[in-house]
Order: sequence, then C-alpha cells, then structure tokens
Amino acid sequence: MSKHILFVCKSCHYSSEERPNNQPADGTRLLEQLNTLSTKPSDAFEIQPISCLWTCDRPCTVAFSAPHKPTYLLTNLPTDETASALLQFGKRYLDSSTGDIPWKQFPELLQSASVAKIPAADHSSNE
Repeated sequence: MSKHILFVCKSCHYSSEERPNNQPADGTRLLEQLNTLSTKPSDAFEIQPISCLWTCDRPCTVAFSAPHKPTYLLTNLPTDETASALLQFGKRYLDSSTGDIPWKQFPELLQSASVAKIPAADHSSNE
C-alpha cells in the first residue's frame, strides 16, 4: 500500500499578537494532540510536521496526501477537539481506493473548515 501522509503546519497560530516564548504555536499543539491520539505508528499513514503551509491568514492548516489520490487541504481548523476528527477523516481517506471523500462523510467538526481538494497528478502521457 502506498504511503499516506497527514502534513501538519506546526507554525500556525490564531492570534496576530506576540505569544510568550514558552507557549507553543497552535499548529504545534494540534500536532501534539494528533500524536497523542494516534495509537501506534502505521506503515500506511504518517503524521508529518511541516514548518509552514503558507496559509497564515487561515490557521490551523493540514493536508492529506497520497500517491494517485487527491490532496485535501483543510484550513481554519480549531485546535480543540480537531485531532480526533482529523484521524477519522484520515481513516476514511486511507480506506478509500480513490481518495474521494463525499462532503457528507466528513466528520462534523471538519465541515466548518475551509477545504480544497487538489486532483491527483496524472504522470502518464496522453499524447
């Protein structure tokens, strides 16, 4: 099975105010929650921190990606209770042979997020 990756922007932060040096960014907190809830490392699904996904005006941001499947970019995620919903979505994405997840199958908490579905790159030549 191909590797599925959940990219988590660890620098996302809701407030434009300076935060104390000892306070982690909201994205880092979300990453910690995901790692805590994830029961075991999987050969098929990896949670990967990324320094920035360039959606700073729409934190927190994650992206689900896998070969031959569309990539889902989710922004405006609340940090509280989102980790569980992301893992539910990740299981549906992993289990789907095409990677297409109907909107009605998104966990309710993720239905308020901004979502972009980016088609899978087709590297075959049609010419």
